Amino acid sequence: MTTDTTAYDDDLNDQVPAVGDPADFDAFFAEQDTTRPRQPFTLYGTRYVLPDSLPLMFTLQMERVQNSSDPADVRRMLATLFGGDTLDVWAENGMTDRQFGIVLIYSAANMRTPGSVTMQRAAELHDEQERARSGGKAPAAPNRAARRAKPKKNGKRRSSGKQ
Repeated sequence: MTTDTTAYDDDLNDQVPAVGDPADFDAFFAEQDTTRPRQPFTLYGTRYVLPDSLPLMFTLQMERVQNSSDPADVRRMLATLFGGDTLDVWAENGMTDRQFGIVLIYSAANMRTPGSVTMQRAAELHDEQERARSGGKAPAAPNRAARRAKPKKNGKRRSSGKQ
């Protein structure tokens, strides 16, 4: 089916199309795809190559399922970026929610600008986001938490100094 769009926008009338064959976006985009850099990474023995920008299907799915907690929705979104049963493979390899978040931050940053964010920086950004979500409180240091959990040696309570 061919659609004539010239009636919809008078500004297009000012542009003179080239004489000959119609514009071929398939060929143009195929040529573009071979010249744009892409960021590769390896995870659980599989090499992934990030797209040069977010696929439209990913963006549409993200809008539709942004409040969903259904693993099938996450599975479909990841398949758009990484292919197949990525979520299941990563989960079977013991990926934690922190690791998952780091991979997503790394991937999002490096799609458009390969090499713009290191894995270490992605981890820092993830941890900053987690602190912000928890009200800005950093988790208690393990030694402090352990000290609080231990019972007092002599069972006496410390005085507050008030009488």
